[in-house]
This record gives sequence, structure tokens and C-alpha cells, in this order.
Amino acid sequence: MANFWDYNVWGTLNVVAVLLLSLLVANAVKRSVKWLQASLIPTSVLGGGILLLISVIYKAIAGTALFNTAFFGGNGIATMEVITYHTLALGFIAATFKSGGGKMSKKRTVEIFNTGVTTVATYLLQAVLGMGICFIALLFVKDFFVAAGVLLPFGYGQGTGQAMNYGNIYETQFGFAGGKSFGLTIAALGFLSAAIGGVIHLNILRRKGLVRVQNRKEGAVSLEEVQADNEIPMQGSIDKLTVQVAFVIVAYMLTYLMMWVLGNILPGMRAVIYGFNFLLGVLSATLVKTVVNSLHKKNIIHRQYLNDFLMTRCSNFFYDIMVVAGIAAIQLEALKDNWGILLILGIVGLVSTYTYERFVAKKLFAEYEQEQFLAMYGMLTGTASTGIILLREIDGEFRTPAADNMVYQNFPAIVFGFPMMLLATLAPVRPVLTFIILVLFFLAMNILLFRSFIFKKKKSVEAPEQ
Repeated sequence: MANFWDYNVWGTLNVVAVLLLSLLVANAVKRSVKWLQASLIPTSVLGGGILLLISVIYKAIAGTALFNTAFFGGNGIATMEVITYHTLALGFIAATFKSGGGKMSKKRTVEIFNTGVTTVATYLLQAVLGMGICFIALLFVKDFFVAAGVLLPFGYGQGTGQAMNYGNIYETQFGFAGGKSFGLTIAALGFLSAAIGGVIHLNILRRKGLVRVQNRKEGAVSLEEVQADNEIPMQGSIDKLTVQVAFVIVAYMLTYLMMWVLGNILPGMRAVIYGFNFLLGVLSATLVKTVVNSLHKKNIIHRQYLNDFLMTRCSNFFYDIMVVAGIAAIQLEALKDNWGILLILGIVGLVSTYTYERFVAKKLFAEYEQEQFLAMYGMLTGTASTGIILLREIDGEFRTPAADNMVYQNFPAIVFGFPMMLLATLAPVRPVLTFIILVLFFLAMNILLFRSFIFKKKKSVEAPEQ
């Protein structure tokens, strides 16, 4: 029997408590320091940075890792990695349970499709440049792990959870020492890139008088946002938030069962399958949501149990924990030989993503070019939440479709992006072949993205001959 006073009983709880405490401290610091408010750095990134700094100072003084002390159960860093892994999928599941929009016009459907293709094309651009940099690094660093360049799109394009997932696969399956910390550091640099690039761009717009940066208001939430018609009460025999969390956790349990079955069928792919927990989580949540909606239509269920407002709160909570835990789990000593390459990857990721998103927004989203650019740049260097933070600076009321584009682009992005996730596992084995495929894939995505310009020009050339 475990004694309740043992550290192994309290270790995980202490880790979670410190993660949440860091968010509170970071929020207070950000509200108190004006330049931090202007920086647009998410509070979760700041909180993770504070914990990372404290752990570095502690190790310099005590000689041991802070989060691996008995207070945190003796293995707090591994606990934070597990938390990062799970909260990625839980955040996706909660977001999937939100209701979709109504019928859309053909124009809006095309814009959403183009946004999804843009997302995948940006992943591919980041992957191509990342691997290119690592091929060059191989000339100067003996036996450097070339596939590390593929972590650039996972850190920038998909965020902390996926960067750690693939860093872990590279570390455990292919021998890339420090792979998890490498991926987590890439993700942290992505958040900094979002803040730096976003602030610079907003200042440029302000000086040119192109947009008027809005003051964000912190008003009360309307009742309609919290309680829609025919929903279960906020406080009935079971609390409404408890119901939302129950749906999320049940869907995640189904996700685990899927991974367990697939892992037993394909034991050689087990690491990759469990790395796709977020993707299978989306599938599980979609299945549960479909069943619930079907029961509701057949009048077996008479009240609405899923609530968009509370599901948004759940997903944001999971994402905040994911980011702060992921950054705090970085082990800087594992990166001592790779700092130069990491910084180059970070700078190239910033410049290339900024340039590409500007070009796409100008060509395909001319009616709301600046809003689309800020949303996509923020999302493709940080997370969707980072994109929303930048978007709110010039479109606080979400009058343009940019925010909706980010939400509904997930389906085409997953469909076209899935092959790239498989290529990521090929990269350590056949890096040159993977690089060639990524380049061709990137070209194909751009032909699809700019199809209206390419085929329009072709028709205009053929017209005089008719």
C-alpha cells in the first residue's frame, strides 16, 4: 500500500500545481510590464520560459535537475513530457466537439479549402528548408542527424505536442540524442517568431496607416454564448462542465483503444501510431459526436449536452498546459552541440513563413489580406491560439472570415498533410529520397493552391486560336 505522505503520491500533482502557478505568475508579470504586453508573447510561453529559467539556475547551484527532485516524484521532466503528449490530443478532441457552421457559399468553401492547402504547403516549405539546412550542417558536424530538419514544421506549423512526439520518435527509434528537447526548442522558437514577426508587421501597418490597431476590450460574456436553447442546465444533477470533460475523456479512451488495436496489428509502427494520438483523437471525437447527434435527431436524447463555449474553454486549458509543460521540459544540456543549427532553423523558419504567408494572402485573400496573413502566420509559427492573438489586434470582433478559415481548414489540412507525417518517419532512413519527395509535394500543393491563376493564364493564351 502507498503511504499518502510519500512523494510518489504527490509528485504528479506538484508538477501540475507548479505549471498552473507559472501561468498565474506569467499573467501577473505580463500585465505589469508594458513591453511584454506589446510583445504579444502568449502567457503560456512566458510561464514555460520562467520555469525553464528557474530550473537552469537551480541546476547550476544544486547540480541536479529541479523537476527530478523527490518533491516532483523523482522524474518530473518525464511527467511533463507525458502531460505535453496527452494535452495535445485532449485539446484537439475538445475542439472537435464544437459544432460546425451552417451552409456555406461556394466562395467561402473555396477560401477554406485554400486555407487548408496553404497550411500543408507551409509545412512542406518548412520541411524542405529544414532538411536543406541540416544537409549543409552535415558538412560541418560529423554524423549530424539530417532528419532533424523535419522537426521545423512540427515545431512551427503544429506546435509543442507534435514537435515533442516526433522528437521522441527520432530519439527512441533512430538514435537522435536529445531529440525531444530539440523538437521542444524548435516549438519555443516558433512562438518567439510569431511574436517578433507579428509585432514588426503590426508596427509597419500602423506607420503606413493601412490599419488601425484595435484596443482589446475585456467585456462580459453574453448569456447566449454560454447557454444556447435546449441545452442541459449549467448546474443540474450533474455540472455542465463535468459533462463536457466526460465526453472529452471518453473520446480519448476510445483513441487509446484504437491505438492499442493498431499497435498490436502493426507492432513495427507502434511508435508512429501512438504519435498520431491527436489525429485518432479527432476521429474518435467525430464518431462520438456523430452518435450523439444521431440520437438527438431520433429523439432518444432530448437535450443538447455539448456546449461550444465550455468546449472552447476546455481546449484552451489543455493547450495552455501543453505549451507551458513543453517549454519547461526542455533540457538545455542535451542541445549544447546544436545551438547554432537551432538558431539558423529558427531564423529561416521565421523569414520563410512570414514571406510565404504574405504572398499567399495577397494573391488569394485580397479582400481581407492583412487579417488572413496575421492569422495564418501566427498559427504556422505557434498554434491556432497564437494566430487568434495576432488577428485580434486588427479584427477584434472577427468581422472578416479569417478566424473561421482557421477553424474549418482542419479537414483539408489533415487530408493533404497526412502523407507528410508518414514521410517524417522515412526521413531518418532515406533522407535524400524524403527531401526529393517533399520538394515535389510542395510544388504539387502550390499548383493546387494557385490553380485559378495557372489555368486562367493557360486559357487566355489558347483563346486567340479559337
